[in-house]
Amino acid sequence: MKIGKELAKGSTELLVLSVISEEDMYGYQIIKTIEKRSEDVFKMKEGTLYPILHNLESKGYLSSYLVDVSGRSRKYYKITDKGLKQFEEKKEEWNLYSSSVLKVIGGAELAGA
Repeated sequence: MKIGKELAKGSTELLVLSVISEEDMYGYQIIKTIEKRSEDVFKMKEGTLYPILHNLESKGYLSSYLVDVSGRSRKYYKITDKGLKQFEEKKEEWNLYSSSVLKVIGGAELAGA
């Protein structure tokens, strides 16, 4: 089943912060990590990811640095302390939201109710 764009839109920052919170990553690596962990449910295009990364960086949630790889520069993203705090808040918000939706639509046993 495919996830609708509007539903996925609300979780993309959380997904990106989640994978970067574990290790510094470059764009393509972020895309592939999210795809693999979601078993290909979330397939993000570079045109979607890079505006998100730039937005998170402008808010101070991420910082970036260049690494020379085979004569080419690759931009890595690192989560900041402010970004870790934001990630924890967004994760808590998502957990409340998703468990509440399950309670409403009849999945209360899955939501722990």
